[in-house]
Amino acid sequence: MKLVIQIPCYNEEKTLPQTIRDLPQALPGIDEIELLVVDDGSTDRTAEVARDLGVHHIVRLKRNRGLAHAFMTGLEAALEMGADIIVNTDADNQYRGEDIERLIRPILEGRADIVVGDRGVAALEHFSPLKRLLQRWGSWVVGRAAGLPIPDATSGFRAFTREAALRLTVLSDYTYTLETLIQAGARRMAVVYVPVRTNPQTRRSRLIRNIPSFLALSAVAILRFYTMYRPLRVFMTLGGVLIISGIALGLRFLYFFVQRGGAGHVQSLILAAILTIVGFQVCLIGLIADLVRMNRKMLEEVLYRVRKAEINQPSTEQGGQNRCE
Repeated sequence: MKLVIQIPCYNEEKTLPQTIRDLPQALPGIDEIELLVVDDGSTDRTAEVARDLGVHHIVRLKRNRGLAHAFMTGLEAALEMGADIIVNTDADNQYRGEDIERLIRPILEGRADIVVGDRGVAALEHFSPLKRLLQRWGSWVVGRAAGLPIPDATSGFRAFTREAALRLTVLSDYTYTLETLIQAGARRMAVVYVPVRTNPQTRRSRLIRNIPSFLALSAVAILRFYTMYRPLRVFMTLGGVLIISGIALGLRFLYFFVQRGGAGHVQSLILAAILTIVGFQVCLIGLIADLVRMNRKMLEEVLYRVRKAEINQPSTEQGGQNRCE
């Protein structure tokens, strides 16, 4: 059983040494552990520091592509290395390396496809009260979208089986945390949460510049991917609301028509007609979107088979690779 621990990095020369030193060198049930650093176009000595620390594999992106792209690049590289389990952790030493053992245990026991570390966001001391509230509320919203109980949606401390990693496709430019959970729910993967501990904060988050931008980006991401994976529910709900509103206004017009002998309230009739027509159109859009979703599922299955075939081919690259993309 081979475990690859991947660490997406961007200008982490100061925090990377402690993160690497904190990672386990041996774990029960694991025969081999390898470290992978994905240098996301850093302008400091992140790659050189990783090499000096003895990291087995370093993938360097020529320019900064964002956390989501670095995460997916790491998954692809780990799969090419023959990983049976992939653990993703942050380079800022937020998570404790010793908790990787509890993170991979549900996978070793055959209970999970994806395991996420639950930081207990409601009690994190370095989170402000507002941020704690937003984290809990955001996790609840993502849980509703994914159809899964999710206590900590934004935790980046995660473990994936090889099969789960092969099936994940991140399209977002912002972050992978929300999208992968919604995908997992749509594809009925077994997702397990385990409690993990965190280290004292070493720097401010680079993803959350301020609360308004965090809320806006998260809301757009959730709405986008929920609509992508459950379009019929979204459009039918919206269309149904419009149709019911139109019918209600039509009944209002009929009431006053009978009571007052047909005088007035023509505006209600016009608005009722518009809402009803638009509602039916939205429902039709939902049907078309659902057909597109089915087509996308077939394309995803084709992509999965192609990736699996490519990755299972003998690799010409040797261990200790240091490549650029």
